[in-house]
Amino acid sequence: MRKAVRIGVLAAVIGVSGTAAVYVATQDRPDITAISASPAASGAAVTGGYTYDRLDHPARTIVRDAAGAQLASFTDGSRTVMLTGRSRTFTEPKFTTAGVTTTAWIRLAPQAWQAGAEKEKWFADWLPKAAADTGPDVLAMALQYTDGAADQVVKKLRVAGDASFGPDSAEGRLEKSDFYDYLGIGWDFPDGVHEAAEPRRARSLDCSGFVRMVYGYRAGYPLLGTNKKGPGLPRRAWALAELGPGTTLIPDEKKQATDFSALQPGDLLFFNLEPQLGPQVSHTGIYLGIDGDGHHRVLSSRKVANGPTFGDAGGVSLIDGSGTYAKAFRTAKRL
Repeated sequence: MRKAVRIGVLAAVIGVSGTAAVYVATQDRPDITAISASPAASGAAVTGGYTYDRLDHPARTIVRDAAGAQLASFTDGSRTVMLTGRSRTFTEPKFTTAGVTTTAWIRLAPQAWQAGAEKEKWFADWLPKAAADTGPDVLAMALQYTDGAADQVVKKLRVAGDASFGPDSAEGRLEKSDFYDYLGIGWDFPDGVHEAAEPRRARSLDCSGFVRMVYGYRAGYPLLGTNKKGPGLPRRAWALAELGPGTTLIPDEKKQATDFSALQPGDLLFFNLEPQLGPQVSHTGIYLGIDGDGHHRVLSSRKVANGPTFGDAGGVSLIDGSGTYAKAFRTAKRL
């Protein structure tokens, strides 16, 4: 494993799960909602008297509280909701001097948003609970796999903690480590695929395996065992971009994307790090937000850093500028 390094979070987020999870699979799992969370909640006040604004690019509904402050943003076609909550600062001092301070708390709604859904019962039930949730959100869960992150064990199963990219080999760190490899258990997917964990890949997550761990196993988005279009997250980065669910924010025009105005923390970003092999994307990560220097940072699992990071080992983790990831940035979507 990598040497320990502090991940500074202004609001402590060391619990394992903060959302009621719906796992589409054919097997039982430990109740990862059972670990107690920090008292630092999202902190959004829910007082009733909501008002709603409709905005474009992407089409979305902004929910405001009785005082007119933005409480939440729901994007059409997406389950990802951005709640306004307590400010947090994420740091990774071993790999970057930059930190990301954000009031965005990212959680999954029970279903994809549609215009007018504020009139539905699920919305009235879900929003107050989500805004008052004391558990870690998607961003906090993602940070639980970075360098030095403490192990979280539930019923003898380690569900979080410092992850490597993959086993070492003569060719370097190997890809193809998914969430079930990290966990060390076999997995039955709803599309009929069974996968057995490889012992040498224990505690390892490649780039798409990291996204599937955070959004799928941890946050509850359904998972697929194939790279086909379906009601869940496919396995590979290119399949997540081309076939996976969610709302496209930046279309893939097969060249460097430079307009970041539609992005919000928690979005999936996609990169073509091997253009010599063709135009298809080959890497994915989670948009963390704007750092203290005004740059747009991505959190992803990568070979050179040997695991998830938003630091600058093997290239700065920025989608703006002229670095490796900026030049390779192609498209983005919101789950």
